[in-house]
Amino acid sequence: MSTQTRPQRLSIARIQSRKGGDKLVCLTAYTASIARLLDEEVDLLLVGDSLAMVVYGYDSTLPVTLDMMVAHGAAVVRATQHAAIVVDLPFGSYQASPQDAFRAAARVMAETRCNAVKLEGGEEMAETVAFLVKRGIPVMGHVGLTPQAVNQLGGYRSRGHDAAERLKILADGVAVAEAGAFSLVLEGVNEELGRELTAAVAIPTIGIGASPACDGQILVTDDMLGVFAEFTPKFVKRYRRLGEDIRAAARDYAADVREGRFPAPEHTYAGPPKRAKSSA
Repeated sequence: MSTQTRPQRLSIARIQSRKGGDKLVCLTAYTASIARLLDEEVDLLLVGDSLAMVVYGYDSTLPVTLDMMVAHGAAVVRATQHAAIVVDLPFGSYQASPQDAFRAAARVMAETRCNAVKLEGGEEMAETVAFLVKRGIPVMGHVGLTPQAVNQLGGYRSRGHDAAERLKILADGVAVAEAGAFSLVLEGVNEELGRELTAAVAIPTIGIGASPACDGQILVTDDMLGVFAEFTPKFVKRYRRLGEDIRAAARDYAADVREGRFPAPEHTYAGPPKRAKSSA
């Protein structure tokens, strides 16, 4: 019998302990194949509701359902061993009441086996965050540019540039942290505000278009790889341009098929399969 043990997944407590320490490396994942490739390189994988645009072709995150998040979250958990896995709660599943939020979060935790859930909102969601945490559900907060509120915010623009908005986002982040969130995503905010909010809370901040002073960073993996290339936000650095490689591969494949070069003899079965030799 093998004595090898399964690698231990990073716990939420270990993620939270990284405040002010080694930077947290975070990316999104929506499928088993991508999650498996990213797992050993990152500390945390977020099954984000950004899958609405990346996977399903919607123009916002609003159409995502709880069923979608559960299906994709479970696939990512099954494919990984090391990274902590956080799953977004979709729009409409948690805003009405803390009780609604608990039902949605409990289903996500039970059916995906993820480590935590993420929800958007500030002071207005603090009661819900506290309600979930008291009932054993770790919560990652998300303030600043909150995509689920894009219609109310008036579009995808960076935030926190005037005094009133800066104070509001600062108060939002502090409220969510004090309610018991274990970490806080800061999206699309003024760099000075990202730095100030990181210093103001006792939990790790995860920046996406925020500040290098944040305790960690996250990007949408398809943006980082140059696969989802319809729009490139200012805060995205493309580490590869795989979209171009994928198009080129499809072009080469199409040419081989049309010209009869594929499948070649080495790709076909010319005779009956060979039987494996017995070891007896």
